Amino acid sequence: MKVQTTRTFRVKSIDVKFTQATIILNEEDALQLGIGNGSIVLITIGNKQHTAIALTSKTITERGECILPVELVYKLGLSDGDIVGVKPVGLPSSFSALKKRLKGEKLTEVEFMGLIRDIVNGIYGEAEIAAFLVSQLYNPLTDQELSYLVKAMVETGVKVKFEETTYDVHSIGGVPGNSKVALLTVPIVAAAGLLIPKTSSRAITSPAGTADTMEVLARVDLTVDEIVEIARKTKGTLAWGGRLNLAPADDIFVNIERKLAIDPEQQMVASILSKKLAMGVEKLVIDIPVGRGAKVQDLSKAEELASIFIRQGSLLNISIKVAITYGGQPIGTSVGPALEAREALKAHVEKRGSKSLIDKALMLAGLILEMSGKAQPGAGVEIAREIFLSGRAYDKFKEIIAAQGGNPEIKPEEVPVGRYSYTLKSPIEGAVTHIDNTAVNLIARALGAPFDKGAGVEFHAKIGYRVAKGDPLLTLYSNSEARLDEALALLSELKPIVVEGMLIKTIP
Repeated sequence: MKVQTTRTFRVKSIDVKFTQATIILNEEDALQLGIGNGSIVLITIGNKQHTAIALTSKTITERGECILPVELVYKLGLSDGDIVGVKPVGLPSSFSALKKRLKGEKLTEVEFMGLIRDIVNGIYGEAEIAAFLVSQLYNPLTDQELSYLVKAMVETGVKVKFEETTYDVHSIGGVPGNSKVALLTVPIVAAAGLLIPKTSSRAITSPAGTADTMEVLARVDLTVDEIVEIARKTKGTLAWGGRLNLAPADDIFVNIERKLAIDPEQQMVASILSKKLAMGVEKLVIDIPVGRGAKVQDLSKAEELASIFIRQGSLLNISIKVAITYGGQPIGTSVGPALEAREALKAHVEKRGSKSLIDKALMLAGLILEMSGKAQPGAGVEIAREIFLSGRAYDKFKEIIAAQGGNPEIKPEEVPVGRYSYTLKSPIEGAVTHIDNTAVNLIARALGAPFDKGAGVEFHAKIGYRVAKGDPLLTLYSNSEARLDEALALLSELKPIVVEGMLIKTIP
């Protein structure tokens, strides 16, 4: 890698958060080093080094001074006034591999390793990473290339290994309300004595990810040591993968995907499998919801995606079973972190709930029990049901909540939701014939979910329910009046729930 001479600068911290590691230099200093706005630079402190995006200014930095965000100063073990070296970074050797990928040419295992390592090390900016992700939409990876990508993502981060067989379940998402399913499935599996240290991402394009929902009840930003300790003690965790440095390239990719509102199929597979392999998972159930408004909208596409997972499992030495599930309407009766946490908790307490939620959670848990040998093929769901109805799953859930720093005795009604609300009522007597997943996602995000934990949508009727004129159909929640107003405009425009009566039209 070609670099210019290092210059030293005096550190000054600033309490501003950037999406990437950032350094601000005086414009004249930057010109002398050949650094422009957006250039990648290397910050050196003794034997340590860290890449950052350079910004330049004529006024807010003095000559010989560099401004670093507080988070980076802390991460590097620095204080104001300390001296660091800064030098520009030239084109990395992996740039040729990136160019090949953009042309649709095949990459070797070594090329993937170099490319992913440079992405993790901050050598590439958002534009180059976005180009890599978008290339997969138009030039799909071969099975072998995808396995190389997964391995590279695993090898450039922390790897965890447990002493016993490790299980997990993961949904590809895309269906509103799906994030709460794991809050039932994981405790059931753990209560059966199986190890299931589940790590999840935050929402990318949906109103809530499992980590967003569990965070309402307990800490999810656990360290690797904390996850290992909790998993060994309780057999289960529900944690956020972003702090763990497990397959760190995935967190970088997710941030770009969120901004572009894309989720390339093969990158999604790599994202899921790299995190699971880094956590030492040996047996995995993948949930692929299918239906209108879901990520996968027809059975043939679901089967095609399932085959990708199965083939990768054989290449990566991980046992995978795929469940193709109904995703034609929201799971359960709630969408949004707090609402979903409340619904999952209520299901544990009352040992019952929405059929779509309970049936799906028991089915997924049952498949894991069958993979483990604790249940015969086809009998797993009944064993899972017994664990759920007996209260053993709720006891385990409380144990997990307590171990992750939450209040295990919290009641469903104590979970706070958005203080501003609006209830949509049925304009006619009839039956609910359609709920639009895409519209529900858009409305929930407009309300502020997942960042506003209390924002979301609660359904009072689902497809097939009969309602009278004036009956409540759904309620919107937000902690912002302005966001509620924005969501109401979308509600009127998108009409996410349809009620139809016997009379369709009269003529004349």
